[in-house]
Amino acid sequence: QVQLVESGGGLVQAGGSLRLSCAASGIMFGINVMGWYRQAPGKQRELVASISSGGSTNYADSVKGRFAISRDNAKRSVYLQMNSLKPEDTAVYYCNANYLNPSMRSLEVWGQGTLVTVSS
Repeated sequence: QVQLVESGGGLVQAGGSLRLSCAASGIMFGINVMGWYRQAPGKQRELVASISSGGSTNYADSVKGRFAISRDNAKRSVYLQMNSLKPEDTAVYYCNANYLNPSMRSLEVWGQGTLVTVSS
């Protein structure tokens, strides 16, 4: 089965940095778009950043200039470098991938989530 495994979450002081990693495994023809979402307590899940297979990126306004998304296609991984963290960044962060299975069907898979806590 296709699976996403995340790492890098934790507790950090405001102004600090964290780097989240997500690695995909399983049988896939290719991965089109990978992204990071987050869900704060009592709030809906929201898109933080995404990156296409060609390297085009998209960021939520709240993280522009602070976060950077990147991917390594050979490792089938996506990363989120988070700098200048704020308490409002506290959330469970989820990795997401849209991929093609061997039958060329577009499918979506989610990671289990990793908790990022930013203290003030």
